[in-house]
Amino acid sequence: MDGFDAFLLARIQFAANITFHILFPTISISLAWVLLFFKLRFVRTGQQHWMDAYQFWVKIFALTFALGVVSGITMSFQFGTNWPGYMEKVGNIAGPLLAYEVLTAFFLEATMLGVMLFGRERVSETLHTVATLLVAGGTTLSAFWILALNSWMQTPAGFEMINGQAHVTSWFEVIFNPSFPYRLVHMLLASGLTVAFLVAGISAYRWLRQDRSAEVMASLKTGVYMAALLIPLQIIAGDLHGLNTMEHQPAKLAAMEGIWKTEKGVAAVLFGLPDEQAKENRYEIAIPKLASLYLTHSLDGEVKGLDQFEGKHPPVAPVFWAFRIMVGVGVLMLLVSWSTVWQLAPWKQDSERNLRPWHAKLLVAMTFAGWVALIAGWYVTEIGRQPWLVTGVLTAAEAASSVPAPRIALTLALYLTLYAALIVAYISVVFYLARHKKHADKPLGTGLEDTPNPVTYPEQEGAHRA
Repeated sequence: MDGFDAFLLARIQFAANITFHILFPTISISLAWVLLFFKLRFVRTGQQHWMDAYQFWVKIFALTFALGVVSGITMSFQFGTNWPGYMEKVGNIAGPLLAYEVLTAFFLEATMLGVMLFGRERVSETLHTVATLLVAGGTTLSAFWILALNSWMQTPAGFEMINGQAHVTSWFEVIFNPSFPYRLVHMLLASGLTVAFLVAGISAYRWLRQDRSAEVMASLKTGVYMAALLIPLQIIAGDLHGLNTMEHQPAKLAAMEGIWKTEKGVAAVLFGLPDEQAKENRYEIAIPKLASLYLTHSLDGEVKGLDQFEGKHPPVAPVFWAFRIMVGVGVLMLLVSWSTVWQLAPWKQDSERNLRPWHAKLLVAMTFAGWVALIAGWYVTEIGRQPWLVTGVLTAAEAASSVPAPRIALTLALYLTLYAALIVAYISVVFYLARHKKHADKPLGTGLEDTPNPVTYPEQEGAHRA
């Protein structure tokens, strides 16, 4: 990797790690709640196909949780190896928030996960359901603490600098900093959409393999309806988050929109090739005054351009394009989910058979679409903060270590190789489980698939056997 200095290699390494890591907690957060939904439906109706769905997806949840834990550990090590200046300057804030995540969320998830996976035949149905609820709550609580820290790095508040170190003056202001509510909602909705398309895509894959069981149709509908409900909410939350970014991180917003000069009546750039040397967008296609309209709610509203942040704004091209990829995938999610809901509309007679093979293939192609939008959005967030590590407090260059470039290059190469192998293995295992799922449900149309089965507790099963 000739030509790459240690600082750049360290940034690439951390970016690779966080890119890989974020994929799995994003699934864990919402998949836990989907599992709880399946379990509650089984308890309420006694229909076996809901438990079959639970048993299938809990395996994927366990695999996802394991990969998230492993990748998170290596990410934490990099704070000490590659970015010692980070903990030296803001460790009084970052350290406790990371500790709260471990003590209040991770331990809860890890403990109750064992009950979810192996305890159903050993505890009551109620206790097993409570364990599922606690795991779901733990995943969300984990997201709460991590996003509190990340949001504080974006929009720091509730602290003062003493002898070059950040000290807390108000934990409430640290946690509930200006961007935290928007970032938390945006991320939780992103998690929900990622899981919705994962569940719908894998279920559609099984449907295309002629598995038309009640379990598959219930899972498919759950994923599709969930996506159709969440994507409009995400659009609203994204718009509000954008307004918050314009107020607190105007340089990031200018890069997202490709706005080079501060002006009124700013056009919305649909396409362009940002040129940082010329400070313009080449081959630009834009709609006049539209950006001012949705950013300021006025056709002649003024928006700050990159010219206001000379030398202190992020690299424009990656932020500009990542933002458009995120929005583009979001629009595709809207179209696919709503069109599928229309095909499976409950008011249509025999709605299960209205799904067309080509549409099922589209759902399969969209299985990991949430990952694409997620990574693009995360790049907007993290690259858009540059050159700051903590906005206005600490730059990335100030926090970097003195580890030689060759050492970082070696570990980076090992990381990338391992991550590529694990991603391929993860996707392969998910589809392997989908291909080899054995069903106890009767095929649709027999009239038997929705026959209620009373919920049976382990002690009752023993009595029946006796």
